[in-house]
Amino acid sequence: MKFIRLHKSLFIIGATLLILGGALLYAFLYISGNYTITHIYVDGNTHYTNDEIIGMVQTSRFSGNSLFLSLQYRDKAITDIPFVERIDVEIVSRDTVRIHVYEKALAGYIKYLGRFMYFDRDGIVVECATHEYQDVPLVMGLSFDHVVLYEKLPVEKSEIFNQILDITQLLNKYSLKADRIYFDSDYHIYLYFGDAEISLGDGTEIDEKIIQLQYILPELEGRKGVLRLDDFQPTTSNITFEERNYDK
Repeated sequence: MKFIRLHKSLFIIGATLLILGGALLYAFLYISGNYTITHIYVDGNTHYTNDEIIGMVQTSRFSGNSLFLSLQYRDKAITDIPFVERIDVEIVSRDTVRIHVYEKALAGYIKYLGRFMYFDRDGIVVECATHEYQDVPLVMGLSFDHVVLYEKLPVEKSEIFNQILDITQLLNKYSLKADRIYFDSDYHIYLYFGDAEISLGDGTEIDEKIIQLQYILPELEGRKGVLRLDDFQPTTSNITFEERNYDK
């Protein structure tokens, strides 16, 4: 009894730890047995199949548990999967999760050695493909001497990529599909829709110019020439179309 009195605090600590350990073990067994994933839904993915996304997400021994998976992928930035910027996992029910995929916005693509090289808003080449994706424009006029997958295109003016993405998103917003975007040596912008060339100048007032373009393009169908939006200002109407009956 004297030994117990002298070591009473140790017994209390030991009993407390034992209870906590038992509670943790019970919680672990309960979660393991009741949060096993049997159904997975995937949304937001266009470049990968549902099965491919699931395989990318479920990579560890605990990936079959909905609670663990939702904690692992809570607003998680993705750095090792091309086209994917972020993934969230939502618990729909104890045995069901929904994987939300947030893909990188592709700014455009270039042709290089017979391949299509797609790059993002930062100019990072995210895929080398043998086919073209819809709604991603071909970009011409950029100068570079090499292309490396998952690295930035080595162009002189790196801020050009944000401008390309802005143009791409504006075109998509107004349901306009340009055949290509071209930059001259002074980085003046030209869009091509069939035989119609759209001169946008240095990119100032680009939003207003493309808003105007959505109304003008239907009138240019079947016509060959240059639409001058270089000096367009919202307060003026200085827009001209120069007919052209010859190849540039």
